Amino acid sequence: MTLTTNERSAVATFRRGLALSPEFRTGLPVTLLLAVAATIGKVIVPIAIQQVIDRGLKGATPDIPFIRGAVAWCAVAVLVTAVCGYLMNVRLYRSTESGLATLRGKGFRHVHDLSVLTQNTERRGALVSRVTGDVDQISTFMQWGGLMVIVSLGQLLIASVLMTVYSWQLALLVWACFVPLVIALPRFQRWVARAYTEVRERTGDMLAAVSESVVGSAVIRAYGSEERTARRIDQAVDAHRAAQTRAQKIIAFTFPITEMVGAVAIAGVVLLGVGLGVDGTISAGRLIAFLFLITLFISPLQTATEVLNDAQNALAGWRRVLGVLDTVADVADPGEAGAVLPRGAITVTFENVGFSYPGGPPVLHEVSVEIPPRTRVAVVGETGSGKSTFAKLLTRLMDPTEGRVLVDGVDLRRVRFSSLRERVVMVPQDGFLFDGSLADNIRYGRPEATDEDIALAVTELGLADWLEGLPAGLATPVGQRGESLSAGERQLVALARAYLADPDLLLLDEATSAVDPATEVRIARALDGVTRGRTAVSIAHRLSTAEAADEVLVFDRGRIVQRGPHAELLRVDGIYADLYASWTSAARTS
Repeated sequence: MTLTTNERSAVATFRRGLALSPEFRTGLPVTLLLAVAATIGKVIVPIAIQQVIDRGLKGATPDIPFIRGAVAWCAVAVLVTAVCGYLMNVRLYRSTESGLATLRGKGFRHVHDLSVLTQNTERRGALVSRVTGDVDQISTFMQWGGLMVIVSLGQLLIASVLMTVYSWQLALLVWACFVPLVIALPRFQRWVARAYTEVRERTGDMLAAVSESVVGSAVIRAYGSEERTARRIDQAVDAHRAAQTRAQKIIAFTFPITEMVGAVAIAGVVLLGVGLGVDGTISAGRLIAFLFLITLFISPLQTATEVLNDAQNALAGWRRVLGVLDTVADVADPGEAGAVLPRGAITVTFENVGFSYPGGPPVLHEVSVEIPPRTRVAVVGETGSGKSTFAKLLTRLMDPTEGRVLVDGVDLRRVRFSSLRERVVMVPQDGFLFDGSLADNIRYGRPEATDEDIALAVTELGLADWLEGLPAGLATPVGQRGESLSAGERQLVALARAYLADPDLLLLDEATSAVDPATEVRIARALDGVTRGRTAVSIAHRLSTAEAADEVLVFDRGRIVQRGPHAELLRVDGIYADLYASWTSAARTS
C-alpha cells in the first residue's frame, strides 16, 4: 500500500510537498531578494578591513577621514543587513506556517476520508503521528534549515567570488580542500535518509504504544498488566532511542571531518598567502580579508551537517505524510458529480452483495434483501456471522467487493457523502462522546440546534427526568470519551444525538453491557422514539429489539438464512429459535 511506500527521491518529495502546499512559494521572490541582501551584507566587514589596511593605513600617516567613512558605511551596511534578515525571517515563518497548516489540514481530512478498513491497517497512534509529529519535523526544517540553505548557498557563492577576486590561487586551494567532501555528500545523504526514515517510523510506533496504553488504562489496571504494558512501551522507546542514536552517529561523523578540512585550508592559505605576499602578488589587507572570507566559506559547510540532519528528518516525515495523502480513498466521495437524495422515507436494497477483506475469505455471500421504508429490521446472528459487515456496507463505511447496495434505487457509491450522511446515521455500540458538555455532544448531530431544540428532543425521547437528575443539566461535562457518564448514559446521549439529526435511515448497534435496569428502561423508551416513523436497522443484542421489529434478518456464515417477523421465525426450527432459546435462558439466570 502507499502508506508504507517511502522510497522516493528527495527532489521528488520536495516537489510533491510544494505542489500540495503552494503557500510555501507565496512571496518567495521578495524573500529571496531579502536573503541575497542579508548575505551580501556579511562580506561588508572583510571588504572594509581590506580597504582600511590597504588604503587607510597605506602611508606613514593613517587616513583618518577614509577610515571613519569606511567604518560608517560598514555600520550602515550591517544595520541594513540586520533589517533584511529580520524581514526575511518574518516572511519565511509566515509562508511556512501557512503551508504547513494546509499540509496538516489535508492530512487530517484525508485520514477521515480513508475507509475503516484502510484505517485498521495502521494503528491510530501511528496515523496521528504522521500528521502531527512528522509535520512538526517539516516545520523545524522549513523555518530554520530552509533559511540556512538559502543563506548558506548565497554566502558560499559570494565568498567564493570575492576570494577569487582577491586571489584565484588561494581560492583554488580552498576549493581543492573541500571538493572531496562535496563529492562524498550524495552518498552520505542516502545514509542519513535511510536512518531518519527509520527514526520517523519508530516515532510512530512509540506514539501508538503510548496512546493505546493511555486509552486502555482501565483495562490494563483491571487485568494487572501494568508491567507487561510498561515493557511494551519501554521496547518502543528503546527502539526509537536506538534509531535516533544511529542517525546521530552518522551526522556526528561529519563534524570532525569538516573542522579538520577547514583547519587544513586555513593553514594552507596562511602558508601560500605569505609566499604570495612576499612576491607582491597579494597585499596584506587582501590576505587578512581572505582569512575572514574563509570563515564565511567554511561556516556554511560546518552548519551543512546540522541542516542535513534536519533536512533528512523532514524528508522522512514528508514521505510519511505524503504516504497518507497518496493512499487512495477506496470509499471515495463522488463529490459534485454524485447524486443528492431527497428527504423522505428510505428503501434499502442489497443486490447479490459479497464482501471479502483483503487477503481473506469471503465474509458475505450473495446477500440480497430489500428493506421497505419505515420498517424496523433487527439483524441477529452469532459472532462472526456477518452482521457488522452488513452494517458497515449499509452506511458505506466500506464498499462491497461484489454486487450493489442501493438507497431509493441509487447505488451508494454514486451518492454524495454530504447527502448520505444527512439521511443515514449510525449509532455505534460504544456511544463515543467528545470532551465537552452534554449539549455539545447532542448538538454534534445538528450543529445549528439551540439548547431549546436539544431540550425538546430529550423530552420527546422521554429522557427529561434523566436530564433533570444530572448535576448541571445540558451543561454537564461528559469528560474525555464520555468517561464521566455510565455506559448506559453514553448510549442515551448517542441516541439523543441521532434523534436530533433527524435521519431517514437509522442504523443502531445496541449496547447492553453494564446497563442498570432503570437505564435499560430509558434506552428502550428512547429507542422506540428515535426509530418511530423512519427506516431503522438494529444489530440486535436485546431480546426486546428482535421482538418489536417488523422483520428479523438472521445471519449465519455470511448469508441470510432466515427472515421474517419474530413470531413466525419462532414457529419453525432454525438458528433464530436456537438464539431465542439462548436469550431466554440467559434472561432467567441473570
